[in-house]
Amino acid sequence: MNTKKTMRIVIKVGTSTLTHDSGAMNLRSMERLVRVLADLHGHGHEIILVSSGAIAVGTAKLQLPERPKVLRFKQAAAAVGQCRIMHIYDSLFSEYACTVSQILLTGDDVDDPVRAEHLSNTFSALLEMGVIPVVNENDSVSSAEIETGHSKTLGDNDTLSAIVAKLCRADLLVLLSDIDGLFNADPHTNPDATLIPFVTELTPEILESAGTAGTWRGTGGMTTKLSAAHIAMDAGFDMVITNGEHMENLYGIVDGEQIGTRFIASVKTKGAV
Repeated sequence: MNTKKTMRIVIKVGTSTLTHDSGAMNLRSMERLVRVLADLHGHGHEIILVSSGAIAVGTAKLQLPERPKVLRFKQAAAAVGQCRIMHIYDSLFSEYACTVSQILLTGDDVDDPVRAEHLSNTFSALLEMGVIPVVNENDSVSSAEIETGHSKTLGDNDTLSAIVAKLCRADLLVLLSDIDGLFNADPHTNPDATLIPFVTELTPEILESAGTAGTWRGTGGMTTKLSAAHIAMDAGFDMVITNGEHMENLYGIVDGEQIGTRFIASVKTKGAV
C-alpha cells in the first residue's frame, strides 16, 4: 500500500451488504468490513463509517413478519436495530484495538449552521483521538428517509454519507453497494450492460443510467448514489461506487486503482489530513 499519504475516508455501507435477505445481520460481511477498515485505520488513514440497516435489523430482532409500514413502528424498529448494530460494531472493532463512537443525525443537524459547526468539531475531535465514528440518520427522530413525500435534507444514507464527507472535509467517499459500479444499463436485466469506470461529469446520459431502488431492506438505488456523487464532485473530492462483496478492494481504491466507478472531482479541495 502507498505509505506516502494518509487520507480522511468516508465509507458508506448499505443495508443489503450488512444483512441477509431475512433482515438478520450478516456477521460474516460485517467482520470482513471491520477487519479492512481497522487495517486502513492502523495504516494511518482516518475512517468514518456511515452504516445503514437499523430498520431491517430491528425488524428481524423484533421478529416482525415484515418491515413496518406505520411510521412510529418503523422508528421503533430503528431504535432497536441501531442498538444491535452498534453492539456488533463495538465488539468487532474492539477485536482490532479500535474504538468507535456513534453519531446519529437529522436534517436539522446539518441545516443549522451552529449545529453543523458543533458537529464538525465533534468529528474532528474524535478523529484526532483515533476514534472511528459510526454514523446513521436518527430514524427514531427524523422521518426524512423512512417517510416519503416530505421535504428532505438527508433522505437516504448515500446522500448522508456525501454530506458527512463534505462536512468533515474528506479526501474520498466510498459507497459499498450490491453492484460493481455504475453501468450504462441495468446489469440485472441487460446482459450487455458495461461498467463505466470513470465519470468526470454528470451528463444527462449518466443520469439516465440510474435505476430504481433495490431490495426491501434498503431505500436507495443508483439515483441516490448519483445525487451523492453530485455533492462530492462539487465539494472537491472523489467518490467511488464498488461492490460490498469484495471488501478487500478498499485497499486498491484508497491507492487510486481503477475499481468500480470513480466520480472524479474536476477541482480537488485540500483535505483535512
